Amino acid sequence: MADGQPAQAGAQEGKSPPINPRSGARLAVVQALYDMDISGKGVLDALAEFEAHWIGREIDGIVHPPAETAFFRDLLRGVVDEQRAIDPQLDAALSQGWPLRRIETVLRAILRAGAYELMFRPDVPARAAISQYVDVTHSFYNADEPGLVNAVLDRLARQVRPDEVANKPGAKRG
Repeated sequence: MADGQPAQAGAQEGKSPPINPRSGARLAVVQALYDMDISGKGVLDALAEFEAHWIGREIDGIVHPPAETAFFRDLLRGVVDEQRAIDPQLDAALSQGWPLRRIETVLRAILRAGAYELMFRPDVPARAAISQYVDVTHSFYNADEPGLVNAVLDRLARQVRPDEVANKPGAKRG
């Protein structure tokens, strides 16, 4: 994170093409998880703040994309409620010596949100979820982090959805 401002990273500037409401929800969830982690606020406060003040609003010249509200709520609550199931899976998918607790806060939020979708949202295709979180990662980072997210979520998907992601020819890679 070059500028240390995750709440602004990923927001559209100027006349960028609009992103779909589910992608907006994923971006907002990562921002909310980051905010919760650094501020200590709870999920209800984060939901209320993001829905009232951030999602779909322009703040200081930065346009925060609209988000599918029900999807945003499910993702945020789900990550928080299922964190005890998610974190050990992510620890197992990360390289030896790099447990989730050592991962930078925004990157940890991205991995947790992606893991929640892979583990608890079978209605979302695994490859689509991975691709979406790689895209979210590009909103915050310019270096190796998108590749890390792709690798970790792919490894996790092979564990939790093996039939869906098992080396299908022509399968979309994130």
